[in-house]
Amino acid sequence: MPDAKATFYRNFFDLRKSDTLFQVLLNEINWRQDRMKLYGKEIDLPRKTAWYGDRGKSYTFSGIHLDPEPWTPSLLEVKQRIEAVAEVQFNSVLLNLYRHGGDGISWHTDAEPELGDNPVIGSVSFGGTRRFMFRHRQNRDLKAEVELTHGSFLLMAGETQHFWQHQVPKTARKVEPRINLTFRVIVD
Repeated sequence: MPDAKATFYRNFFDLRKSDTLFQVLLNEINWRQDRMKLYGKEIDLPRKTAWYGDRGKSYTFSGIHLDPEPWTPSLLEVKQRIEAVAEVQFNSVLLNLYRHGGDGISWHTDAEPELGDNPVIGSVSFGGTRRFMFRHRQNRDLKAEVELTHGSFLLMAGETQHFWQHQVPKTARKVEPRINLTFRVIVD
């Protein structure tokens, strides 16, 4: 993909560790059902979310303000493992719980001001496989896609968020629940 720096690690966490982390995260995370405004109407986000991180590292997206919950041991374990590859010290993580195929996230960039100029996003997936699609912001004919599998790690860096949008589309196919962790650096 031109103008992008994205690296995909299919089996970053082995099956046993991925199974364990999925169950622990499903049960220990303080999941919330946020609402957002769409065309003047308030609706539920099509997924559950949670925000964890260092004290004071708040985050706002789609009009939703999140103050961080304190790190859990399992989140710190995942964080430390991906930091060694990313060569970045993440200070926060947005967790998304996709309960079924009707949950998803539409085209967007992770370009909020608190993420800085060239944000590094470390995306880890546990649970059911889902499509992750990219499209170029100027040339919509440029597209790419990857299957985010159980235990995979996708690292997005450089100018990726300037030039590429991404999404996890909804699907009518039967899919297993999926937890996605997107580690970030909130800048002051």
